[in-house]
Amino acid sequence: MTAVEIVSFGYLHDAPPPAHLTLDLRHHFRDPHVSPELRHKTALDAVVRKAVLDTAGIPALVEATADAVVAFTRGPSAGPVRVAVGCAGGRHRAATVAMALKTALADEDISAIVNHRDLHRPVVQR
Repeated sequence: MTAVEIVSFGYLHDAPPPAHLTLDLRHHFRDPHVSPELRHKTALDAVVRKAVLDTAGIPALVEATADAVVAFTRGPSAGPVRVAVGCAGGRHRAATVAMALKTALADEDISAIVNHRDLHRPVVQR
């Protein structure tokens, strides 16, 4: 079975990790950071996951990315696949989408691991 790794990260902390697919969520999807009640929470909090997953376009993006990962794993030279999912700070959008992608891949019988590079970091001051 092909190994799949999903890495969530924040562009404001460091450069994106190397990956076969990189999703940049910064410019097209509202940042929960702008809501004071969500700013200091993370994707480990249900209210943040709900806010991100209820954002128009996010469910379709997760589904399309899962389809792309499936295609990578079924290629003739299939090897490990790494997906990087980034947002500004890596605490809200990226981490939520990474976890949702893992779930979507499980529905396709693909096991994935998720690593949150920046979820533990402090809130980025802007």
